[in-house]
Amino acid sequence: MLNRIFRGSKRPPTAGKGEIELPVIWMLGKTGAGKSSLVCALTGQSDAAIGNGFQPCTRSARSYDFPPEQPLVRFLDTRGLGEAGYEPAEDLEACRDRSHVLLVVCRLDDPVQGMVADALSDIARADGRMRAILVLTGKDLVTDPEARERAERTIAARMTRAAGHELPAVSLSLAPSEDTDVEGLDALRQHLLEALPAAGLLLEKSRSSDAEQVEFEKHKRCVLSYAGVALTSDLAPVVGMVAVPATQLKMLHELGLRYGVKWDRKIGAAFLSTMGLSVGARYATNFGLRELAKLIPVYGQTAGAATAGAISFATTYAIGRAAAYYLYRSSQGSPPSEEELRRVYQRAFRRSSDEAD
Repeated sequence: MLNRIFRGSKRPPTAGKGEIELPVIWMLGKTGAGKSSLVCALTGQSDAAIGNGFQPCTRSARSYDFPPEQPLVRFLDTRGLGEAGYEPAEDLEACRDRSHVLLVVCRLDDPVQGMVADALSDIARADGRMRAILVLTGKDLVTDPEARERAERTIAARMTRAAGHELPAVSLSLAPSEDTDVEGLDALRQHLLEALPAAGLLLEKSRSSDAEQVEFEKHKRCVLSYAGVALTSDLAPVVGMVAVPATQLKMLHELGLRYGVKWDRKIGAAFLSTMGLSVGARYATNFGLRELAKLIPVYGQTAGAATAGAISFATTYAIGRAAAYYLYRSSQGSPPSEEELRRVYQRAFRRSSDEAD
């Protein structure tokens, strides 16, 4: 079933004119739990870049937008729980209203997590829709396997009681880069992809040696940027009817420039025909907004359990992924078949809409 791209917030996301509504990852934990180090590990940014990049957003909370030059995701960090004299209630309420997924960050060598559990319990009572992931850091600090397993079970049980349900959990090490816990970070990225596709797609790491995939990684942020614009545009349905097709058309033209292909009538018709649309010839005569709008929805996706914005995000990303595949293969002299391109589109749609593969 297609779920909301932004499912965690109490209220619908809002954005000003020309702004992209960023998916927000809220990190909750004690001082020293490894929240900043976790952002470094997920984004590949240096400690200095992360430290300088965080900006205050409430009296005791700060945010970091990534990538800095063209933000596509926001990390939200509250003051360390348990600090002397700190009353977190105001921050918790403010951050809850602007967040979409919660990372509950606990160190495995610190068994005193009562403040974190209490905060999580308050969040769960106030907003039962908030998605949460338990991140157990310091895996390298508890070297005895049995002791580490006990710590994992104890903290997980405490947070399960606080949340009222079992949380997806991952244990990882945030040791220096040469000892990066690839397996643990990949597991966390997968949880993020399932909980918040708009963020998970950006933060996932591809290790594919396939030349086409390697090339797409260079342009993935471009596609995600347009998908974010489409999502924000479709928060206002009447505006979205015009803005979303216009956004997708701009994306196709930019991808064409990036791949060295100009989107003329012939190329547009060939792409749409390969996508499996029998009206491809008609697109050749008028490759514009009216025609492109007919791509939405395509291949049977429905709005039953999703907002229009979520569909626009997933559809835009999937069209961009399929277009990139088509442009690359065409530039190599071996245009893909209809079946191949449908498969690329459908897989991209599932991943960007949180459908299971």
